[in-house]
Amino acid sequence: MTVPDFSPLAREYARSRPTYPPALFDELASRLERRRLAWDCATGNGQAAVGLTRHFERVIATDISAEQIRYAAPHPRIEYRVATAEQSGLEDGSVDLLTVAAAVHWFDPQRFEAEVRRVVRPGGVLAAWTYHVGRVEPPFDGVFARFYRDVLAPYFAAGARRVDDLYETLSLPGEPLDTAPFVMSADWDLDRMRGFIASWSATRRYLEVHGEDPVARIAPELELLWGPRETVRTVRWPLFLRVSRL
Repeated sequence: MTVPDFSPLAREYARSRPTYPPALFDELASRLERRRLAWDCATGNGQAAVGLTRHFERVIATDISAEQIRYAAPHPRIEYRVATAEQSGLEDGSVDLLTVAAAVHWFDPQRFEAEVRRVVRPGGVLAAWTYHVGRVEPPFDGVFARFYRDVLAPYFAAGARRVDDLYETLSLPGEPLDTAPFVMSADWDLDRMRGFIASWSATRRYLEVHGEDPVARIAPELELLWGPRETVRTVRWPLFLRVSRL
């Protein structure tokens, strides 16, 4: 599977990606009696890893990109490491909770499953979630949906099709657990919103192919909806979550 290189986007990713709701981590932690170690796999800049620190003695956060980790949020209980999802370097049976935020669709499914079964202790939990960049709540939903479908969809790598399926076709090891729905939100001005769009791998790929910024295609409509650039608006994305117990 082709995995996009997010290293060139690391700085923009750290500035522009939203964070996940604390209630999500409360819910995941509530499923565990032991909370010694959480592994946040494909951590990016640590957006999920930081959320885990309220509940776990230690968090090991790994990413294939050293540049992403360079811009990761420091925390005394987080140890950042460069490693792949399929070869983490963690000890057998050491992990209580394994989280993968907006990344499991890039992994080799068979090799990742083998690594999950190796490092997660019996009774431990695996949680994988994503949000679809083309799906936000009104009033921006129409702009984002058209931009994703009509402009950028061909420029996302193949793994993004699993996101299009909202993780419903995702196969994960363990016994599935039901969870409540969660929504991610961010309070942004217009520049932050444009920075978020610029952090998409397909935006960069479009720019490389065509030599022009695709965001210019939607800028007038987005600006009309947004109002003055300094206006702060709340943007919301539904999370698509899969949880299982090993």
